[in-house]
Amino acid sequence: MSTDLPPPLTQFHHSSYLIRQKIFKLFGAAFHIFDPSGNVVFYSKQKAFKLKEDIRIYTGEDMNTEVLTIKTDQIFDMGATYQVYDPQQGGVHIGNLRRKGLKSVVRDEWVFLNSAGQEMGLIQEDSAAMALIRRFVPMGHLVPQEYNGNIGGASVCHFKRNFNPFVSKVTLDYSMDQQGLLDRRLGIAAAVLLVAIEGKQN
Repeated sequence: MSTDLPPPLTQFHHSSYLIRQKIFKLFGAAFHIFDPSGNVVFYSKQKAFKLKEDIRIYTGEDMNTEVLTIKTDQIFDMGATYQVYDPQQGGVHIGNLRRKGLKSVVRDEWVFLNSAGQEMGLIQEDSAAMALIRRFVPMGHLVPQEYNGNIGGASVCHFKRNFNPFVSKVTLDYSMDQQGLLDRRLGIAAAVLLVAIEGKQN
């Protein structure tokens, strides 16, 4: 029996994405992920009032083809670890993302981990000063949040999150990752978590 698996979908090969979340207070939230041309390449629906996050990402609103699974076994944990899997490749474990609990109270930080749980890199809010302004200065929450991602100290991605009480948006830029150090699937999972989790915590 062949163990060959298909390569990651071409939708994962773009240099930038826009993740847009529309919030429905009673029914959760829906995510649309757009490519640089404005086409919807991925879709996710997040249920409200779930004790454990289990986010499924599909190729479209019909939700027939699942391409990423993001889940955790931890409940209401500020330092939870989220596992990322690719169902199209037999459920292969791509890697993990862990929120740095107490540190993220003041300045958001996430850790990139490989499938063995070893730390590879970091996602960090742009500066401590800007983080404090966003949290503690009147109307400071209107200042867009920016995050820098690195692998082994090399810059691999940039996130920009805009505040809106009804629609939250994150732009994801991979253009600085010329060596392809970051698996694009893990970066997209990180962008979805920045919208879904940081939106609740901050």
